[in-house]
Amino acid sequence: MSGVAIEDLLELWSAELRKAKARLGWLIDHPSVLASAAAFLDTLLGPERRKTGWMRAEAAGDVGPWRQQAVLGRSHWDALRDVVRDYALETLAEGDAVLVIDKSGFLKQGKASCGVARQYTAGKITNCQVGVFAAYVSTKGHALIDRQLYLPKAWTDNLERRAAVPEDVKFATKPHLAVAMIERAIGAGVPFSWVAADSGVGEVEMALRRAGKGYVLGVTAQFLSWDKPEPVSGTAEAIAAAGLALGSAVRRRRGTPPLRLSGVGRSRCPSLLRLSLRVDERGLLIRLSDGKMAFFSTWCPKGTPLEALVEGRRWAIEDAF
Repeated sequence: MSGVAIEDLLELWSAELRKAKARLGWLIDHPSVLASAAAFLDTLLGPERRKTGWMRAEAAGDVGPWRQQAVLGRSHWDALRDVVRDYALETLAEGDAVLVIDKSGFLKQGKASCGVARQYTAGKITNCQVGVFAAYVSTKGHALIDRQLYLPKAWTDNLERRAAVPEDVKFATKPHLAVAMIERAIGAGVPFSWVAADSGVGEVEMALRRAGKGYVLGVTAQFLSWDKPEPVSGTAEAIAAAGLALGSAVRRRRGTPPLRLSGVGRSRCPSLLRLSLRVDERGLLIRLSDGKMAFFSTWCPKGTPLEALVEGRRWAIEDAF
């Protein structure tokens, strides 16, 4: 938007916000509730550093937070999620886009927030909520399009706490939530060719293979290439170490020919390598940083350049937050 006068830019931004609010009309049919939902958006975008209910109410000119709480207490959030997704796709949609899936934690001090427990986030185990998120990334930009709160068994299996959880919500692992998001995106006709995630080998991987979607998924331990006739398995670290040591081949077992690598392909970034475990779509991507290696299972069409796998789009969720 360079070269645009500030007043014109503000008017464009305001007009787009009015359009976004208007989309809520088909979802919220009562005028007063629709007005509260619009005020909720305004206060979230406002300058207040903390967005508590009372502070939002004061900014909206209400005597208390009850009007906005009435909006939050309604059961239209899945439909609203789809409104946000479709709104983002109007601008960002591309056939070769990437769906980035990752979890994020939200620190909490109390125990009442739904799903709160001592869980791993930000490099440590602490009291928090954890959500799984999906971001849509194209050359035009990126935006969050899906989300799901993770509920530990301490919530789903606790009769007292279940009172705060909808009856149809059952315990689901984070990979299962990720698969549900992928299937939801495919069912809605979201155009994308790739999925990137820090984990997901197994359940997520199989779902993507069935859907014919390329992927770059973090793998921390066992790696299996099930391509026939001779699958390769082992820890990612051992496979990578053997490949880097030989430079061009990995030997599977005595009496068999070496497993060819793609020349231990390097991208423009010298800290990224790809070992193609067969001359096809299956591969192991290695990131080198400060002498440590991180591993990613990849699946993509033949001839896909290494740069296409390491563009760094998987940071979109962190960027969004």
